[in-house]
Amino acid sequence: MSAVRILDERHGNLTVARVEGEVDASNTAELGMRLRELVTNRSAGLVVDLSATTYLDSAGINLLFALGDELVAHQQRLRLVVAAGSPIARMLAITSLDRVHPVHHTAAEALEVKGKLKGDSPFR
Repeated sequence: MSAVRILDERHGNLTVARVEGEVDASNTAELGMRLRELVTNRSAGLVVDLSATTYLDSAGINLLFALGDELVAHQQRLRLVVAAGSPIARMLAITSLDRVHPVHHTAAEALEVKGKLKGDSPFR
């Protein structure tokens, strides 16, 4: 992957994937494949930490929508971590991604609700 790196960390049945760098059309296919590999049938969901993401284009937004839909279809959840007031937070608001999937300001905050992932309504 060019210009992007993923660091993952397991917390029980939940994985936090920290995406560092730029996400654009040149790397979303590989990024999507890598994120999907982090989720198993036993996973409650996936936390994608975008706090170290410096750029996110429409291909990246589409990837997050698709990934979230796939997780919901398997009764899992996508949670996003975005720094408040960042350009990435603005992009999520413009595209309404922040209304479809829960957004947290820190990974710790997203992990606090990990027990609520399975069975939650995907529309909360």
